[in-house]
Amino acid sequence: MKYLLWLPQRLYFIYAFTFFFVVMLLIFLGAIVASFWGRIKGGNAVYRLCNLWADICFVFSFIFPSRKFESPHDDGRSYIFIANHQSYLDAAFVPKVIRQPLRILGNAEIARVPVFGSIYKNVVVTVDRKNLENRAQSIRIILSLINRGISVLIFPEGTFNRTGKPLKEFYNGAFRIAIETQTPIKPILFLDTFDRLPESLWNYNPGKCRAVFLDEIPVAGLTISDLQQLKQKTFAIMSEKLREYKASWIREDQEVKFVK
Repeated sequence: MKYLLWLPQRLYFIYAFTFFFVVMLLIFLGAIVASFWGRIKGGNAVYRLCNLWADICFVFSFIFPSRKFESPHDDGRSYIFIANHQSYLDAAFVPKVIRQPLRILGNAEIARVPVFGSIYKNVVVTVDRKNLENRAQSIRIILSLINRGISVLIFPEGTFNRTGKPLKEFYNGAFRIAIETQTPIKPILFLDTFDRLPESLWNYNPGKCRAVFLDEIPVAGLTISDLQQLKQKTFAIMSEKLREYKASWIREDQEVKFVK
């Protein structure tokens, strides 16, 4: 069976990724114009273009996204969204399932790329974790975005989870930002991106792609001294839910140590 699927999988990969990049090029031209409108208006416009790009590409790639909300969700409210990170498809899945103004916390080095960097800075909050001044500036930017009703998404695992456990250990950043800006955390489970696009790009395949929005985790009144407790609470909730939904990458049931 594996050998019978070899050719169809590669033909599908070539078709889907060619389509992704052609549509991305068209969206990119619009993003260049929108990037001149500034961090807020321009960034929101670029993210809406990303929504459109995801809508078109998922339909023609025969990937069927769905959203489940375990409690009522207010898309007019700002959140610190956090999601598990399993696949290269996660980034494309974000604008498909989060349909409110959003910025993603990203690497500052990409912002230095000519042309693309100027657009990137309008849709991503860049941070250089090694630079305390840059980090403080990023917090100020995030706070100004939140005050304008714009949410932020962070992958607290930092990199792909290849442990066989529900989650890789969390870093502090998302929880520090939530506390410092007093913004509630909204965890999201990406249940099928790993199945649609596992480690090899050639294994990209059509099918369902679910996102589950969990109950928000309030941070009102918390201080930095509560950071580890908040992180562990969020980690435990997401791990339990990933087991409950039988995430396919889980291979063992062991506790993961937290990063301080």
